[in-house]
Amino acid sequence: MKHKQATQTPVVLWFNEISKHDIALAGGKGASLGEMTQAGIPVPPGFVVTADCYFTFLEHAGLKEWTRNLLAGLNPNDSKQLADVASQIKTAITRAEMPLEIADRVRQAYREMGGGVVAVRSSATAEDLPEASFAGQQTSYLNVEGEDAVITAVQSCWASLFESRAIFYRAHQGYDHMAVGLAAVVQKMVQSEVSGVLFTVEPVSSDKSKIVIEAVWGLGEAIVSGSVTPDYIVVDKENMRILERKVSVQDWKLVRNPNFNWDKEYTNVKYPVPEEDRARQKMEPDGIMELAKLARVIEDHYDVPQDIEWAWEKGKFYILQSRPVTTLRDEEVEEIQKITATVILSGAGASPGVDSGPVRIIHSPSEIHRVMKGDILVTEMTTPDFVPAMKRAHAIVTDKGGRTCHAAIVSRELGIPCIVGAGRATTVLKEDQVITVDGGAGKVYAGRIATAKKEKTEAARRIRTATRVYVNLADPELADVIATRHVDGVGLLRAEFIIAHYIREHPRHMLEEKRGDEFTDKLAAGLLNFASAFDPRPVVYRCTDFKTNEYRGLLGGEKYEETEENPMIGYRGVSRYVRERDIFKLEIEAIKRVRQKHKNLWVMLPFVRTPLELSLVKQVMEEEGLRRTNGLKLWIMVEVPSTVILLDKFIDVGIDGVSIGSNDLTQLILGIDRDNSKFADVFDERNDAVMWAMERTITTCVKRGITCSICGQAPSFFPDLTKKLVEWGVTSVSVSPDMIDRTREIVATVEQELGKLPPQTEG
Repeated sequence: MKHKQATQTPVVLWFNEISKHDIALAGGKGASLGEMTQAGIPVPPGFVVTADCYFTFLEHAGLKEWTRNLLAGLNPNDSKQLADVASQIKTAITRAEMPLEIADRVRQAYREMGGGVVAVRSSATAEDLPEASFAGQQTSYLNVEGEDAVITAVQSCWASLFESRAIFYRAHQGYDHMAVGLAAVVQKMVQSEVSGVLFTVEPVSSDKSKIVIEAVWGLGEAIVSGSVTPDYIVVDKENMRILERKVSVQDWKLVRNPNFNWDKEYTNVKYPVPEEDRARQKMEPDGIMELAKLARVIEDHYDVPQDIEWAWEKGKFYILQSRPVTTLRDEEVEEIQKITATVILSGAGASPGVDSGPVRIIHSPSEIHRVMKGDILVTEMTTPDFVPAMKRAHAIVTDKGGRTCHAAIVSRELGIPCIVGAGRATTVLKEDQVITVDGGAGKVYAGRIATAKKEKTEAARRIRTATRVYVNLADPELADVIATRHVDGVGLLRAEFIIAHYIREHPRHMLEEKRGDEFTDKLAAGLLNFASAFDPRPVVYRCTDFKTNEYRGLLGGEKYEETEENPMIGYRGVSRYVRERDIFKLEIEAIKRVRQKHKNLWVMLPFVRTPLELSLVKQVMEEEGLRRTNGLKLWIMVEVPSTVILLDKFIDVGIDGVSIGSNDLTQLILGIDRDNSKFADVFDERNDAVMWAMERTITTCVKRGITCSICGQAPSFFPDLTKKLVEWGVTSVSVSPDMIDRTREIVATVEQELGKLPPQTEG
């Protein structure tokens, strides 16, 4: 049965009412579960208490300003003060009364679902996205039973937004504490006999031909936390053959605590695995094949590799969560490094790379202050509380865990070597002992070993290219880290992530509430992170390009956005700026504020359709005081075919450069929905028509003396295309962070072949 909600901001949304576009209301987990439910994936039934309810609760309880003021004077590096403030806020939230209309609707939904035992999971509005790192800051509650218990669990999820680790993380990443929202997922609890995690890509080597499955007896929290070393299974994705299988001995499993109630601390308890099962494989071949085929269906639906949590109960598989893999690497870059030194410890290679440093053995989060920059973090297993230390470490080694545990996933996000499941690392290794960690091979060596691979990486960072290599970015938290890389600037800074996950509200909604300055302040704060981190290198900011369906997902958006049959070619890009000048003015003001401090912030206009439209937008910008003076460069995106055909006329209006948006340009030239997996084999930037369009764009820019860039993965994936781009005279390419070094190597090789730049390095 599909439940209807009369209000514009519903208290409850059922999974079959939610899609991947509803992150602002349902959070990352909720949106994913809804998307899979609608796609027919076997997801345990449930509903989402929307993020709007959390904000309503804070207002109703009078906690919003009180919390803001309490956090305003906080020094997040003072552990004692941090713990005290976190405790005060969590206590206040859990003790406050939930608004009656919210509580009644949640109770009703729980009854409609049939009651029983459920899981209540936190679903933050910015988690589980390709740009978002270190999910798991908030808490989830398992084995919840009864209406009162569900209400308590939902409130406890809200309170977990203010765990010490979550406050610390937001403070150091520049998040506005009060802008982050949280939805609560209420879902039928699966009492899994076997559970685990799988990747539809080999997570260490990024081999897309393989599916990697990890499995444990009992509930899956043991595998995610890394407290149990799982069975490890590799399946050939194409032929559905088992390529590798390693069985781990498991002495205990997590099961539901039969005596659990809300006065107890633990919802799950460790239970001995029967002697005859401890060394037995967790999954039979037929079950492995069934799960692998289901994983392939999910990957085909999303059209990108997936990280999937699964459970098996009473002869049936259930999918508990699926999210995109955010740590893919280029296989060609990850060469096998052969080290001939003596191995002193082995485990599972969880994050590739080789690095050396002194051992720092940490047994609990209270000791993480001992980890200094350059240390090797050695511990039993990591939790989200370890993240500040993980960022300082040069490598990580854990006693327990598999390739999909917390330590493995975060290490891949940080790009540092990691070995998990080493068994005796905390006892074999000694404090201050200098070791070398090979995260790809899963081996630890005594002493500091210079490696050819590391030397090659250092050499790659000194490669010079005439063609600039820029990076595509969206999340302000990554700015400082990526700015340390050998990159010439930001070629595509997307506005949408800042707005969707730091501001969250529709700008028209904020204007009507006379809070336009708040929108500008938050946008400017996000842009400032990038401009200051990369100064004096350019940061090309692409102004907002929300489609109507995406704008509807912002708080208040349903009131202002029409439902379009095809938002991809609808009311988007600069068409909005002319028609809604008051909203565009907020964005212009944010740009002006940042440029007062950092002149390296440039502007790029998206989805421009006609020269007249460009002329009108330029007029608005100039009237609002944003002119091409003091180093400000104005670019446009070339993604609509009209910008290729009439490029000379666009240049005549007055611009400094263009950036080819190869994804949209390919889509519109070939008439293919780029998100439709049925056309994946046809969607190709190297199609003759698309190549003609790119050549015409670049050569026209060269003739007219303006810069020409391209943003997207194509230059990294297709060296033959990169060669053509450089031959035609492209001035820069902009790629994702993981492709920076690879792209520079490709560009340098092509330039040397063309005689454009002699092979040389900077000193």
